[in-house]
Order: sequence, then structure tokens, then C-alpha cells
Amino acid sequence: MRHEIAAVVLAASAAVSMSAEAQQPGRLISAAPIQDAPAGVQAWRVQYWTSNQSGVPLAVTGIVAAPMEAIPSRPRRVIAWTHGAWGVAEKCAPSLSPNFFAATAGIDAVSRGYVVVAPDYIGLASPTTHPFLVGPDTAHSVLDGVRAAREIAGAAAGSDFAVWGESQGGHAALWTATAARSYAPDLNLVATAAAAPPTDLAANLRDGSDKNARALLLSFTLHSWSTLHGFSMDGVANRTNQGIITRLAQNNCVSLDKKPKLGTILGILTIVRATKNKDIARIEPFGSFARANSVDATRVPGPLLIAQSRNDTIVAPSVTRKFAKAVCRRGTKLRWIDMSGDHGASARESSAETIIWIDARFDGAVEQNDCRRV
Repeated sequence: MRHEIAAVVLAASAAVSMSAEAQQPGRLISAAPIQDAPAGVQAWRVQYWTSNQSGVPLAVTGIVAAPMEAIPSRPRRVIAWTHGAWGVAEKCAPSLSPNFFAATAGIDAVSRGYVVVAPDYIGLASPTTHPFLVGPDTAHSVLDGVRAAREIAGAAAGSDFAVWGESQGGHAALWTATAARSYAPDLNLVATAAAAPPTDLAANLRDGSDKNARALLLSFTLHSWSTLHGFSMDGVANRTNQGIITRLAQNNCVSLDKKPKLGTILGILTIVRATKNKDIARIEPFGSFARANSVDATRVPGPLLIAQSRNDTIVAPSVTRKFAKAVCRRGTKLRWIDMSGDHGASARESSAETIIWIDARFDGAVEQNDCRRV
């Protein structure tokens, strides 16, 4: 009988060990080929393991795209594309959208031979609450996406990668660069590019000139952080308006080609009025959490590119420029792209220059330094 009990215990221990190994961050769970990928592109809808900053294993999703060519003799270069704000509800994941390829500027890099890894981040297309603008959690999901892509034989992805993102994804790109060496020492970060990145989160949520967009993004932020960490919104809004904030976050995905529904418009206008004189930097615990998840210019390694429109009404140009100057004071070389379009076109407007710059970083070319004109 003792032998039978011992056998059961050993079997159970082995099963636990195998389960823990299977949930190792960066392990690929599945890769389903996408039939309607653009011409010259092969793509997979993937699921893989990551972990949040507390070390909890989480299954997340995304898309991996590669050239429709024979597998090369050497691993392909990789770009991790970090998407902008699509929303915080599970249904808002970019990989679930029929417009994914059209809306993803990073896909342009596939034609230049890159594997593009496009994570959804935690909580989009998966039931966990999405940690909106939470730096470490997002960085982990990006780095583990690059790791998981290496398990797809047809992608032939290497360990050398650049990270490039837009808006929320610019914040994600900068945090990915910050975390890469410590969290994923098996990967080699070659370059970081951020278009219209939120850097000082409280300042960005306060200083964007489009008050309606600011109210919606504030709703996403408050709902995400209060759900994840139990933060009370009492210092921001009354109970009725807290309900509106929650409904705005749960029911709305960002869509640039569709007009919002009347209920959404009315909800946004209500939150504009309710938060008119509110600054989350001064409301705890949101202020401390915003500071903890802002980007520390002293910790972002080069090579670094920042693209920012002077006419951006969502990510305040003055906030981005202040961050860029802090990067330059640290002695990091910076490629600065000055644009004039709207926020939603930030990555598209700068994509050609950005991809050429990333090419040069992989090739080891001399870096351009625009710090004097920032």
C-alpha cells in the first residue's frame, strides 16, 4: 500500500512539474495559420504564456507575421509591434479585428524581411483584466511574444529584435526596452521606436487638448486600475458617474472609422464635466500608481527613436518633448521625427523613416543624434 501511495505522490508531483514547465513565460501554446493574410505575408494567430509583475502565469494572444518565402539560412530579424489603445474590454483585442492588417503599421516591415510579433497584451482576447498603461505587465507580454514566435518553424524568428509602438504602444515600447535586459536576457534588443508615446501618465491624461478623448482614456485607466487593484474612484467621481466610467470602459473599443453611439457620446460628455478640475496626480492611490507606471527617461536604453506630431491633441507634444530632453540629458543618442498630422496617424506618418532607421540599427550603422533640435 505504501508503494502505491508513493507512486501516486510521485505521479502528482510530476504532473505539477510538467504543468509549471508548460506555463513557462514565453512558451507557445498554439499557432493557427491565418488564411486571409496580405499578399506576400504568412501569419499565425498565436496564444502563449506570459507573467504579470507578480509572477502569475497568464495565457495571452497576438499575431505573428513573416515573409511568404523559403526559410532562410539565418534567423530572421524581428520587430515587436506594440499597438495603440483599442480599448480595455476583452473584445477589443487587435487580433480579433478583421481590420488588423490594415490598421497595423508594423506589418509594413514584413516586406523588408522582418518577422513582426504583435501581442494583444494581457486581458485583450483573454478574460483577465487588461492592465491599461501598466508598464511591467505590458512589457512582459511583449517580450514573451518575441520568445514564443521563435517556436513557429515557418516564421524562422531570431532572438535579435527591435520594438516599435504607437500611442499606448509607444508607452509599451519604452517599457519593453526598460525591462528587456532583466526580464528576457535571452533576447537581444537592437532598437526602440515610439510614436506619440504617453510618458508622464498623469500629465498626458491632464494636458491632451481633446477633452473628449481625454475623458474616454481616463475612463479606461480608472476602470482598469480600480478593477486590478481595488482602488476606490470616490475621489474622482460620485457613484453614478463611476457607473458611467465602468460602462464606457466595458462597452467601447476604439474605432477610427466609426462614429460612436449616442450613449457613448453622452457618457463621455458626462465624464468631461465630472472630471473637469480633477488631476489624478493629486488623487491617491491613482497618483502614485501613475508615477510608478510613467516612463523613467534614465532607464530607457538606446538606440532610441521618438516620433511626435506638433498637432497631436491626445498625447501632448510638450510632454513628449520634455521626456525626449530628459533622455538627451542622460547622454542617450536620440532620433527625433517631428510630424504635423493627427494622433491616429502617428505611426503611419513616420513608418517609412522608422523602418529605415531600424534597418540601420540592425546593420550597425552610425547613429544619428537629434538632441540639439528637440
